[in-house]
Amino acid sequence: MGIIVQKYGGSSVADTTKIKKIAEKLSERIKQGNQLVVVVSAMGKTTDNLIKTAKEITENIVPRELDMLLTTGEQVTAALLSIALNDIGIKSKSLNAFQLEILTTDDFNAARIKNLKVEKIENLLKEFDAIIVTGFQGITEEGEITTLGRGGSDTSAVALSAAMNVDCEIYSDVAGIYTTDPRIHPNAKKLKNVAYDEMLEMSSLGAKVLHSRSVEIAKKYNIKIYCGSTFSDEEGSFVVEDYLEQPSVTGLSVMDNQTQVTISKLPLDYTLVHDIFESVAKHGLNVDMISVISNSGLNVSFTIIEDEKHNFEKALSDVLKDLPKLNIQYHSGYSKISIVGIGMRSSKGVAAKYFKALKDIPVKLVTTSEIKISCLLEEKYKNQAMQSLIKIFDL
Repeated sequence: MGIIVQKYGGSSVADTTKIKKIAEKLSERIKQGNQLVVVVSAMGKTTDNLIKTAKEITENIVPRELDMLLTTGEQVTAALLSIALNDIGIKSKSLNAFQLEILTTDDFNAARIKNLKVEKIENLLKEFDAIIVTGFQGITEEGEITTLGRGGSDTSAVALSAAMNVDCEIYSDVAGIYTTDPRIHPNAKKLKNVAYDEMLEMSSLGAKVLHSRSVEIAKKYNIKIYCGSTFSDEEGSFVVEDYLEQPSVTGLSVMDNQTQVTISKLPLDYTLVHDIFESVAKHGLNVDMISVISNSGLNVSFTIIEDEKHNFEKALSDVLKDLPKLNIQYHSGYSKISIVGIGMRSSKGVAAKYFKALKDIPVKLVTTSEIKISCLLEEKYKNQAMQSLIKIFDL
């Protein structure tokens, strides 16, 4: 018995009926002798709807004002859950990031937590049984409101767990972590344990289970994460440092809306490669699946998220404006499919099985690490590739 940090996602708090059910669930845990710090997301599709409303005014939304708008969603949920708890006799208080002084960088829409003071929570727990905290948000040292990026409530919860040195429980409408998305593949297997490194790869490669930065924090501070269903007693999954009986492949992740950028006919000057990616970094953009081929010149290829094409055009034009004969092509409509498993470090033949599964599918790019293989292919081949990989690796 002791302090536990929990987090409830948007689908779990989608309406007041669900919020009341969560309050009853929290009440039972408190009666068992626990004190709870509960991080909440915005209700249902609130964040999406707020973005949609803002875009009805303009597509050119000032990032600072977008954060000002979006953080209202979590504050509504936190207050409602605290109201529900107090109504059933559980002493509760809701707090937003400003009140808790969750300090972040000033990267609006994608801030990172710099410091987190938990003394206020610890003092309040002497008087209250539950402290309800707005997820997804923070403040800068100048007092500006920021958000941590989509899925950032996971990061809020794990950061609080790390600061308080307690375990973290993440609840959603899915009963754990699966080999692949069970909402798309009902026969996906539920995993009892997933290693930090596996979960980090799966999250960064498109698995909608945990925010990748939350896993980074958990690994750094050795925080055990439990992922379970909000309204079911079915046992969930644990994200841990390591575990026995590691399969060669633990899971499969898919990331859609990928665009391949190809820059051909570059002079044979590798400083240009540096300049390209330095310009991309200065514009705050991310790339993946990088390929550099030397053949009487340089051909550079990489993938980006489709929605960021306009930003990349600006970044590349800034650095390549003096090379007008260059050929820069953007090919959209791709998906990235990845298999992940720390057992791949010691297993042989994984790559052979992977490409056997994709033998009838044209693959555009491939990247690998010790524990993953990713390929880029046209979206029309996505389902075929997924089914084949699920079958060959028994996922």
